[in-house]
Amino acid sequence: MKQTFALLCLAFLTACGGAGSTSTTVTDIQGKNLNYGVRAEFAFFGSYLDNKGISANVPNCAGQSPAFISPVHQVLTCTVTAIGDLNVQVLDGAGAVIFSKTFTVPAPQVALVTSMGSIVVDLDPAAAPLSVNNLLKYVQDGFYSNTIFHRVIAGFVIQGGGFTAGLAAQPGGLAPIPLESNNGLTNLRGTIAMARTSDPNSATSQFYFNLADNHFLDYQDANNPGYAVFGRVVQGLDVMDAIGAVPTNAVNGVPDIPVSDVVVRTALRLQ
Repeated sequence: MKQTFALLCLAFLTACGGAGSTSTTVTDIQGKNLNYGVRAEFAFFGSYLDNKGISANVPNCAGQSPAFISPVHQVLTCTVTAIGDLNVQVLDGAGAVIFSKTFTVPAPQVALVTSMGSIVVDLDPAAAPLSVNNLLKYVQDGFYSNTIFHRVIAGFVIQGGGFTAGLAAQPGGLAPIPLESNNGLTNLRGTIAMARTSDPNSATSQFYFNLADNHFLDYQDANNPGYAVFGRVVQGLDVMDAIGAVPTNAVNGVPDIPVSDVVVRTALRLQ
Protein backbone atom coordinates (compact mmCIF):
# COMPACT_ATOMS: atom_id res chain seq x y z
CA MET A 1 0.00 0.00 0.00
CA LYS A 2 1.58 3.26 -1.14
CA GLN A 3 0.75 6.59 0.42
CA THR A 4 2.00 9.96 -0.76
CA PHE A 5 2.76 12.87 1.53
CA ALA A 6 3.24 16.22 -0.20
CA LEU A 7 6.07 17.95 1.59
CA LEU A 8 4.91 21.22 3.17
CA CYS A 9 2.49 22.06 0.37
CA LEU A 10 0.04 19.32 1.29
CA ALA A 11 -0.64 20.78 4.71
CA PHE A 12 0.01 24.46 3.93
CA LEU A 13 -1.12 24.88 0.36
CA THR A 14 -1.58 28.62 0.61
CA ALA A 15 2.03 29.12 1.69
CA CYS A 16 3.51 27.31 -1.29
CA GLY A 17 4.67 28.47 -4.65
CA GLY A 18 7.21 31.19 -4.02
CA ALA A 19 10.32 29.17 -4.80
CA GLY A 20 9.17 27.23 -7.83
CA SER A 21 11.90 28.55 -10.13
CA THR A 22 14.71 27.05 -8.02
CA SER A 23 15.44 23.35 -8.19
CA THR A 24 14.76 21.21 -5.16
CA THR A 25 17.69 19.22 -3.84
CA VAL A 26 17.50 16.42 -1.27
CA THR A 27 20.69 15.47 0.57
CA ASP A 28 19.43 12.88 3.02
CA ILE A 29 16.45 11.10 4.56
CA GLN A 30 16.68 9.86 8.13
CA GLY A 31 14.32 7.47 9.89
CA LYS A 32 13.60 6.92 13.59
CA ASN A 33 11.51 4.34 15.46
CA LEU A 34 11.37 2.04 12.45
CA ASN A 35 9.52 -0.83 14.06
CA TYR A 36 6.38 -2.66 12.99
CA GLY A 37 3.20 -1.12 14.37
CA VAL A 38 5.09 1.84 15.82
CA ARG A 39 4.78 5.54 14.97
CA ALA A 40 7.92 6.22 12.93
CA GLU A 41 9.50 9.53 11.96
CA PHE A 42 11.10 10.42 8.62
CA ALA A 43 13.20 13.56 8.32
CA PHE A 44 13.99 15.05 4.89
CA PHE A 45 16.96 17.40 4.43
CA GLY A 46 17.82 19.57 1.42
CA SER A 47 16.86 22.87 -0.11
CA TYR A 48 13.70 24.32 -1.62
CA LEU A 49 11.60 21.47 -0.28
CA ASP A 50 8.65 23.87 -0.52
CA ASN A 51 8.58 23.85 -4.32
CA LYS A 52 5.17 23.05 -5.78
CA GLY A 53 4.57 19.38 -6.51
CA ILE A 54 7.41 18.00 -4.42
CA SER A 55 6.15 14.94 -2.56
CA ALA A 56 7.35 11.96 -0.57
CA ASN A 57 6.31 8.37 -1.24
CA VAL A 58 6.47 6.32 1.99
CA PRO A 59 5.01 2.84 1.39
CA ASN A 60 3.54 0.68 4.15
CA CYS A 61 3.22 3.55 6.59
CA ALA A 62 -0.28 4.59 7.63
CA GLY A 63 -1.65 7.87 8.92
CA GLN A 64 1.06 10.11 7.48
CA SER A 65 1.11 13.62 8.89
CA PRO A 66 3.59 16.52 9.08
CA ALA A 67 5.48 17.05 12.34
CA PHE A 68 7.87 19.82 11.29
CA ILE A 69 8.18 21.91 8.13
CA SER A 70 10.70 24.32 6.65
CA PRO A 71 12.21 24.75 3.17
CA VAL A 72 15.37 22.85 4.25
CA HIS A 73 14.09 20.32 6.80
CA GLN A 74 10.75 18.55 6.92
CA VAL A 75 9.48 15.72 9.09
CA LEU A 76 6.52 13.38 8.71
CA THR A 77 5.30 10.67 11.04
CA CYS A 78 3.35 7.52 10.26
CA THR A 79 2.69 4.03 11.62
CA VAL A 80 4.74 1.25 10.02
CA THR A 81 2.52 -1.56 8.72
CA ALA A 82 5.02 -4.05 7.25
CA ILE A 83 8.48 -5.49 7.86
CA GLY A 84 11.45 -5.76 5.50
CA ASP A 85 12.75 -3.15 3.06
CA LEU A 86 11.02 0.22 3.05
CA ASN A 87 12.07 2.41 0.14
CA VAL A 88 11.29 6.09 0.76
CA GLN A 89 11.30 8.35 -2.29
CA VAL A 90 11.09 12.07 -2.95
CA LEU A 91 9.31 12.92 -6.22
CA ASP A 92 9.26 16.06 -8.29
CA GLY A 93 6.14 17.59 -9.80
CA ALA A 94 6.29 15.24 -12.79
CA GLY A 95 6.49 12.17 -10.56
CA ALA A 96 10.19 11.51 -11.21
CA VAL A 97 12.27 10.25 -8.30
CA ILE A 98 14.87 12.83 -7.27
CA PHE A 99 16.09 11.02 -4.14
CA SER A 100 15.48 7.68 -2.47
CA LYS A 101 16.72 5.76 0.54
CA THR A 102 15.92 2.24 1.70
CA PHE A 103 15.38 1.41 5.36
CA THR A 104 14.91 -2.00 6.96
CA VAL A 105 12.05 -2.66 9.35
CA PRO A 106 12.90 -5.68 11.55
CA ALA A 107 10.46 -8.36 12.59
CA PRO A 108 8.76 -7.50 15.88
CA GLN A 109 10.49 -9.29 18.73
CA VAL A 110 9.17 -10.16 22.18
CA ALA A 111 10.92 -11.60 25.23
CA LEU A 112 9.07 -13.72 27.78
CA VAL A 113 11.02 -13.40 31.00
CA THR A 114 10.14 -16.52 32.97
CA SER A 115 11.14 -17.95 36.34
CA MET A 116 13.35 -20.40 34.40
CA GLY A 117 14.95 -17.91 31.99
CA SER A 118 14.03 -15.84 28.95
CA ILE A 119 12.53 -16.93 25.64
CA VAL A 120 12.87 -14.47 22.75
CA VAL A 121 10.60 -14.82 19.73
CA ASP A 122 10.53 -13.17 16.32
CA LEU A 123 6.96 -12.60 15.13
CA ASP A 124 5.76 -12.82 11.51
CA PRO A 125 3.16 -10.14 10.73
CA ALA A 126 3.43 -10.83 7.00
CA ALA A 127 2.00 -14.32 7.47
CA ALA A 128 -0.15 -13.79 10.57
CA PRO A 129 -0.92 -10.10 11.13
CA LEU A 130 -3.98 -10.66 13.33
CA SER A 131 -2.16 -13.05 15.66
CA VAL A 132 0.92 -10.83 15.84
CA ASN A 133 -1.05 -7.65 16.50
CA ASN A 134 -3.06 -9.51 19.13
CA LEU A 135 0.03 -10.68 21.04
CA LEU A 136 1.68 -7.26 20.80
CA LYS A 137 -1.41 -5.64 22.30
CA TYR A 138 -1.38 -8.07 25.22
CA VAL A 139 2.33 -7.38 25.72
CA GLN A 140 1.74 -3.62 25.58
CA ASP A 141 -1.03 -3.94 28.17
CA GLY A 142 1.21 -5.92 30.54
CA PHE A 143 -1.31 -8.76 30.47
CA TYR A 144 1.23 -11.58 30.66
CA SER A 145 2.98 -10.43 33.83
CA ASN A 146 2.73 -13.13 36.54
CA THR A 147 0.88 -15.60 34.32
CA ILE A 148 1.98 -19.24 34.33
CA PHE A 149 2.64 -22.06 31.90
CA HIS A 150 -0.41 -24.05 32.87
CA ARG A 151 -0.03 -26.94 30.43
CA VAL A 152 3.19 -28.86 29.85
CA ILE A 153 3.38 -32.07 27.82
CA ALA A 154 6.93 -33.39 27.38
CA GLY A 155 7.90 -33.78 23.73
CA PHE A 156 4.79 -31.94 22.58
CA VAL A 157 3.98 -28.38 23.77
CA ILE A 158 4.17 -25.89 26.61
CA GLN A 159 1.15 -23.60 26.89
CA GLY A 160 0.59 -20.35 28.77
CA GLY A 161 -0.87 -16.88 28.63
CA GLY A 162 -4.19 -17.26 30.39
CA PHE A 163 -3.84 -18.05 34.09
CA THR A 164 -2.03 -16.96 37.23
CA ALA A 165 -1.05 -19.15 40.20
CA GLY A 166 -3.83 -21.44 41.37
CA LEU A 167 -5.29 -21.54 37.85
CA ALA A 168 -6.97 -18.19 38.34
CA ALA A 169 -7.99 -16.65 35.01
CA GLN A 170 -6.04 -13.51 34.21
CA PRO A 171 -8.53 -10.63 33.82
CA GLY A 172 -8.42 -8.15 30.96
CA GLY A 173 -8.64 -10.46 27.96
CA LEU A 174 -9.41 -9.07 24.50
CA ALA A 175 -11.98 -10.27 21.98
CA PRO A 176 -11.23 -13.53 20.12
CA ILE A 177 -9.45 -13.26 16.77
CA PRO A 178 -10.07 -15.11 13.49
CA LEU A 179 -7.94 -18.18 12.86
CA GLU A 180 -4.88 -17.64 10.61
CA SER A 181 -3.65 -21.23 10.35
CA ASN A 182 -3.68 -21.38 6.54
CA ASN A 183 -0.76 -18.97 6.28
CA GLY A 184 2.12 -21.12 5.05
CA LEU A 185 3.73 -21.47 8.48
CA THR A 186 3.99 -24.85 10.15
CA ASN A 187 4.13 -26.13 13.74
CA LEU A 188 7.84 -26.88 13.79
CA ARG A 189 9.92 -27.24 16.92
CA GLY A 190 10.55 -23.80 18.43
CA THR A 191 7.57 -22.06 16.85
CA ILE A 192 4.89 -20.16 18.75
CA ALA A 193 1.21 -20.56 17.87
CA MET A 194 -2.19 -19.46 19.15
CA ALA A 195 -4.06 -21.82 21.46
CA ARG A 196 -7.83 -22.03 21.04
CA THR A 197 -10.90 -24.08 21.89
CA SER A 198 -12.76 -26.32 19.44
CA ASP A 199 -14.10 -23.12 17.88
CA PRO A 200 -11.51 -22.18 15.23
CA ASN A 201 -12.05 -18.46 15.83
CA SER A 202 -11.75 -18.51 19.63
CA ALA A 203 -8.07 -17.61 20.24
CA THR A 204 -7.52 -14.80 22.74
CA SER A 205 -4.40 -14.53 24.93
CA GLN A 206 -3.16 -18.12 25.21
CA PHE A 207 -0.21 -19.35 23.15
CA TYR A 208 1.92 -22.47 22.99
CA PHE A 209 5.46 -23.38 21.98
CA ASN A 210 6.10 -26.52 19.96
CA LEU A 211 8.67 -28.78 21.65
CA ALA A 212 8.81 -30.97 18.53
CA ASP A 213 7.71 -30.90 14.90
CA ASN A 214 3.94 -31.17 15.27
CA HIS A 215 2.80 -31.15 11.67
CA PHE A 216 -0.57 -32.66 12.60
CA LEU A 217 -1.43 -29.30 14.20
CA ASP A 218 -1.11 -27.54 10.83
CA TYR A 219 -3.97 -26.49 8.59
CA GLN A 220 -5.23 -29.47 6.58
CA ASP A 221 -8.57 -28.33 5.16
CA ALA A 222 -11.73 -26.49 6.22
CA ASN A 223 -12.76 -29.43 8.40
CA ASN A 224 -9.31 -29.66 10.00
CA PRO A 225 -8.20 -26.04 10.26
CA GLY A 226 -5.33 -26.58 12.68
CA TYR A 227 -3.62 -23.90 14.76
CA ALA A 228 -2.05 -20.61 13.72
CA VAL A 229 1.73 -20.33 13.92
CA PHE A 230 2.87 -16.71 14.07
CA GLY A 231 6.53 -16.68 15.13
CA ARG A 232 9.60 -18.63 16.19
CA VAL A 233 12.07 -18.78 19.05
CA VAL A 234 15.36 -17.05 18.25
CA GLN A 235 16.84 -17.25 21.75
CA GLY A 236 16.04 -19.48 24.69
CA LEU A 237 15.29 -22.86 23.12
CA ASP A 238 17.06 -24.37 26.14
CA VAL A 239 14.65 -22.54 28.42
CA MET A 240 11.70 -23.79 26.37
CA ASP A 241 13.02 -27.36 26.65
CA ALA A 242 13.64 -26.99 30.38
CA ILE A 243 10.05 -25.88 30.91
CA GLY A 244 8.94 -28.81 28.79
CA ALA A 245 10.72 -31.21 31.15
CA VAL A 246 9.23 -30.02 34.48
CA PRO A 247 7.21 -32.58 36.51
CA THR A 248 3.44 -32.29 36.12
CA ASN A 249 0.33 -33.66 37.73
CA ALA A 250 -3.44 -33.29 37.58
CA VAL A 251 -5.19 -30.56 39.56
CA ASN A 252 -8.94 -30.90 40.09
CA GLY A 253 -9.07 -33.28 37.16
CA VAL A 254 -7.06 -31.02 34.86
CA PRO A 255 -3.93 -32.87 33.61
CA ASP A 256 -0.42 -31.71 32.66
CA ILE A 257 -0.10 -28.87 35.17
CA PRO A 258 3.44 -28.21 36.47
CA VAL A 259 3.94 -29.30 40.07
CA SER A 260 5.79 -26.02 40.72
CA ASP A 261 4.62 -22.88 38.96
CA VAL A 262 6.61 -21.74 35.93
CA VAL A 263 5.88 -18.01 35.92
CA VAL A 264 6.07 -15.46 33.12
CA ARG A 265 7.35 -12.59 35.21
CA THR A 266 6.94 -10.13 32.36
CA ALA A 267 6.70 -9.92 28.58
CA LEU A 268 8.71 -7.19 26.87
CA ARG A 269 8.82 -5.94 23.32
CA LEU A 270 12.46 -5.71 22.22
CA GLN A 271 11.96 -4.29 18.72
